[in-house]
Amino acid sequence: MLKRLFDLFGALVGMVIIAPFLIIIGVGVKLSSAGPVFYRGVRAGRHDTTFRIFKFRTMVPNAETLGGESTALNDTRLTPIGKFLRKYKLDELPQLLNIIKGEMSFVGPRPQVLKYTQLYQGEFKRIMDVRPGLTDFASIEFINLDEILGDDNVDQKYQREIEPRKNELRLKYVEEQSWAVDLKILFLTLARLLGMKGS
Repeated sequence: MLKRLFDLFGALVGMVIIAPFLIIIGVGVKLSSAGPVFYRGVRAGRHDTTFRIFKFRTMVPNAETLGGESTALNDTRLTPIGKFLRKYKLDELPQLLNIIKGEMSFVGPRPQVLKYTQLYQGEFKRIMDVRPGLTDFASIEFINLDEILGDDNVDQKYQREIEPRKNELRLKYVEEQSWAVDLKILFLTLARLLGMKGS
């Protein structure tokens, strides 16, 4: 309950503070390519519920039908502004709305597509016991995921190398979650985004 109150208060205050910035980004997305401002993909939520995530659109419309689920470093589906937004995680800012709605938290396993959550077995099913979040241990380790994946066979590389490691880190959060861990993750995420080496 306390974490939910923290999430709700923080997201409401955050939305008020960054509202002008969100408007500027939204206009930039709209002007950079045809299509909606937001991407509303379906994600798995707590206890196997589903919800539609809010993200600034960084790809051309119907990008999922034009290529794989993973994004290559120089993916041709990215819009002119999309690569910049993804690099600095600015496309994730609208997820404050998901937090306000109670679908997400500031800290928790990143929301995943159903294709992958339906594969969870054994102890990994516990990942679905907590609300997905804006950031977690996996977000920090793979903050430059596009660069890690590169441009070749990105879907295969993600499924073979990245997703298993992410699942380990998601489960690590479930097992270790606490106020201290949440604060640590928030600090390390900010540090990485600012180019620091926090540890």
